Amino acid sequence: MKDCIFCKIVRGEIPSYTVYEDDVVKAFLDISQGTPGHTLLIPKKHIANIFEYDEELASEVFARIPKVARAIKASNPDIKGMNIVNNNGQIAYQSVFHSHFHLVPRYTTHDDFAMIFKDNSNKYTADDLKKVQQSIVDHMGD
Repeated sequence: MKDCIFCKIVRGEIPSYTVYEDDVVKAFLDISQGTPGHTLLIPKKHIANIFEYDEELASEVFARIPKVARAIKASNPDIKGMNIVNNNGQIAYQSVFHSHFHLVPRYTTHDDFAMIFKDNSNKYTADDLKKVQQSIVDHMGD
């Protein structure tokens, strides 16, 4: 896409700090550096979000994530773990509408990165969960 910032990075119109690139993906440092080494991995093909992937592209893109993650971890002995995050849609905090995966190295529990998963289990009965389950199963062929 002509005006997509990540497409411009892929085309070399905007500079980036590339850490890995091949014919399918490009991985480069996120300029925000949530933690040192925070990297974005994007498909070179413009895909807005996870809902637009076909199986072939998903397989090709996802297969490269561990390679980049291992390189990031190996780059600094202080890295203890990593969050791999993919936001889809504005409601899910996606701000650039070209699919991308954040690889966020984790150094300590106090490194300015947090994800919160609230426990809502007391709000759902077994029947509620079965209804949600069945609705998803019914759409698995779509």
